[in-house]
Amino acid sequence: MQAFIENMPKAELHVHLEGTLEPELSFELAQKNNLNLPYKTPEALVAAYNFHDLPSFLSIYYAGMNVLCTEQDFYQLTWNYLAKARSQQIVYAELFFDPQAHTSRGVDFAIVITGIHKAQRDAQNKLGIESQLIMCFLREMSADSAMEHLLMAEPFVHYLVGVGLDSDEKNNPPIKFKAVFAKARDMGLKLTMHCDVNQQNTLLHIAQCIDDIGTDRIDHGVNSLQDPVLIAKIRDKKIGLTVCPVSNRFVVQSLTSNEIRQMLEHDMLVTINSDDPAYFRAYLNENLIELQNEGKFTEQEITTLVGNAFKVAWLTEEQQQHYLNGLSQYVQNHGH
Repeated sequence: MQAFIENMPKAELHVHLEGTLEPELSFELAQKNNLNLPYKTPEALVAAYNFHDLPSFLSIYYAGMNVLCTEQDFYQLTWNYLAKARSQQIVYAELFFDPQAHTSRGVDFAIVITGIHKAQRDAQNKLGIESQLIMCFLREMSADSAMEHLLMAEPFVHYLVGVGLDSDEKNNPPIKFKAVFAKARDMGLKLTMHCDVNQQNTLLHIAQCIDDIGTDRIDHGVNSLQDPVLIAKIRDKKIGLTVCPVSNRFVVQSLTSNEIRQMLEHDMLVTINSDDPAYFRAYLNENLIELQNEGKFTEQEITTLVGNAFKVAWLTEEQQQHYLNGLSQYVQNHGH
């Protein structure tokens, strides 16, 4: 089963580039940029990853990205993730990035997005992994700041496939960003928003994503199972859900395997992803393998989860079918 998972062609739709910053690269960039880290070794840095809920994770996460300063830094970050992803048989990825976390430190928007884009282009040419970029807004910052960054992105809009909303959900409902997301839609961008597990007013937030914002996908969205109306809307509108099992375990002490199986039973388009793999110490294969171990998913169920990611990826129908055909061929050749 592990080999079956490891070698199947996959897509990843919920991964934060800043969350792929491995400790070794942190030290390398800190040295290059003459910055002092409060840890002596990469191992000491990992040992300090003491988070048990969303706010405690975010405080470590934002401190970690201070080492990202130059275009080359963002290039290296992106290249490293895409190389790792390709080694796990990920053939397509949609990448989140948080520009406000960098511009607020004095890093120019163009530096961030150009470094990322160049690495994406090189990875496609040299490694054969296709990727697209999703610009996220930090929900604890103002809607005006989000709009300002959306306008900053206009000259680079051809580098983007969509926009997202992430970070601290408390008192920051999706509706706060309605005008920003409407503008993004007018610019031809796809829409997604985080509704993390067991957050305050999460059912209201999921409903706002669907009814008020009209998002194409919801990131996490596990709590939707608590409301039959939300289940029906998500299923009928074919809204993709990007669930992150190992990440969930830090918040709810479970990989949410029972909930993921329920989503499959409800014909919801649930997908499996890694979220912030450098911090949670698990990339996509590890998420799928641990999920399978906990929930005893069958090869057919794993194939459905992996296939769902291609079905809700922001690709043309022809591109989706190309990847689904590759998955189907793999299963025929390697399934039991």
